[in-house]
Amino acid sequence: MDWPERMSTPAPPLPPPTTRFRTVTRFFRIALPYWRSERRSRIWGATLLLLLLTGAQVALVLWTNYWNRGFFDALEARSLDALLRQVLIFGLILILTMVVTALHMQVKRWLQLDWRRWLTEGLLGEWMSGARHYRLQFALGEHDNPDQRIAEDIRIATESAVSLAHSLTYSLLIGFGFIDILLRVSGSAPIPGSEVSVPGYMVVLAFVYAGAGSLLGFTLGRPLVSTTNRLQSLEANLRFSLARAREHSESIALMRGEGLERRTAARLFQDVSRGWNRQTLAYLGIVSFSTAYGNLLPVFPVLIAAPQFIAGAMTLGVLMQAAQAFQQLTSALSWPVDHLGELAYWGASAGRVVTLHDDLGQMERAVAEEADQIRVAPQPKAELDICHLHLATPAGATLLADFNLRVRRGERVLITGDASVTLSLFKAVAGLWPWGRGEIRLPDGQEIVFLPQQPFLPAGSLRAALCYPHGADHYASAALHRALECAGIAWIAPRLDEADDWSRVLPLRGQQRLGLARVFLQQPGWVLLDEATNAFDPRGEGCVLEMLHHELPNAAVLTISQHAGLERYHDRRIEVHRVEETRAHPAADAGLGKTGG
Repeated sequence: MDWPERMSTPAPPLPPPTTRFRTVTRFFRIALPYWRSERRSRIWGATLLLLLLTGAQVALVLWTNYWNRGFFDALEARSLDALLRQVLIFGLILILTMVVTALHMQVKRWLQLDWRRWLTEGLLGEWMSGARHYRLQFALGEHDNPDQRIAEDIRIATESAVSLAHSLTYSLLIGFGFIDILLRVSGSAPIPGSEVSVPGYMVVLAFVYAGAGSLLGFTLGRPLVSTTNRLQSLEANLRFSLARAREHSESIALMRGEGLERRTAARLFQDVSRGWNRQTLAYLGIVSFSTAYGNLLPVFPVLIAAPQFIAGAMTLGVLMQAAQAFQQLTSALSWPVDHLGELAYWGASAGRVVTLHDDLGQMERAVAEEADQIRVAPQPKAELDICHLHLATPAGATLLADFNLRVRRGERVLITGDASVTLSLFKAVAGLWPWGRGEIRLPDGQEIVFLPQQPFLPAGSLRAALCYPHGADHYASAALHRALECAGIAWIAPRLDEADDWSRVLPLRGQQRLGLARVFLQQPGWVLLDEATNAFDPRGEGCVLEMLHHELPNAAVLTISQHAGLERYHDRRIEVHRVEETRAHPAADAGLGKTGG
């Protein structure tokens, strides 16, 4: 899908009107290309059908208004035939209203879901490509809880946008329709103390009534925008904290950290409570006003038209038609007040979606425009070249200066030293660490497997976890059994089709063995291990490294580890220290032999 050019980060909660307008326009700049996507014919068809059904709803309301006049005229005339005729007409109106409403709901919900799907796919694609989901953690900006923004805020932004657009269109059509009715049925009313009459006076009063209500409603409801946005952020913080506690429940239980987690959750909930109370106060004024405004609305038009009815200028049916038309017109004119809460929720969610989208774009542009950055590029040689590499923290502090390394296919290299430097070096080679400068050239067309200390094990079947990032049917069962055997975890093979949360079921050593089984399964040309065997005992670690050499004799293996005694399984050792000189130790000079099969 085509994504528009990104813009700057939105302002904090309750920005000035010009900035709020910019936030709205930026959201629609991101979201409206949905109507130009590859499925635009079906999308436009659904949109036009929704508009037609909205028009049908309005037509039925207008018909009901005229029916209301005929019904009360029949009552006033005490005509049984006219009354029965009106009952039959009402039955027809009722059936048509049910059909139109059902069709309208189905089309509207399809459009809401499809728009959400399209926008979710686009923003999720931006977030989950080029390791942006990882690097975003270090980028400046207000993009906390990106998962919540994608899962929840996109839902609110798209669903509310369609609902608000429908209700606004409906209100506009209703307004135009009932202005015409009121002008024709309300007649003129003299101004007290003069001979001047005001034609269509009920239309004027409807605008005055709705205008005064809107002005007071906006004034009383203004704090709702900021309190709603603040409460959404606080709720997201609480959800994130509880989700992290669930993900790390074993570690928390082993360290007896439940008390601290409870206190943390209680503190976050206290923040939510304060935000909730502020929103309650913001709601108090608008709800009190809306209650009085709504209760007065059915009575007010009857009171102002009653003199004409008493004077005989109106029939009972015309009086009721005028009163109902007044209510419909006033309700249409009061659309901003009636939807103030939904507008606040929509604006907050749309702003959060825009912020995430913009920050992802700003992060990529900053990396592209930054001259001092680590460049990772392919090369035709079967070599990994690191040239004049300077590693830095995201804050700019130097980790490693002028580091050079060349690794050829089939070599075994051990990298030791400062843990913060080795971890950053591993991430830089993997393309996750752009902070610094220099160049890393990777062998083009040759599969490279990066194995971290704790491999990611998706929930589901063991087969799916072992085949990740490929599908569960990508490898034959015989290959899976062989890979598990090479990794020393053959005992778990009978559970290949058993579904479980393997990151919780298996201890760290078992998870690391499963990660190594992936390496044996994929048979890559290059393997980078970052403390990927640190849970093993020395004998088990040696067996796995020997098995790697036996099963992947032509693969290059770079092992990052702080364990002693691993030199004999490698051709050379590289020792790195923060900011200090890097020392290389060829295996031949250190008396290390190449491990045989």
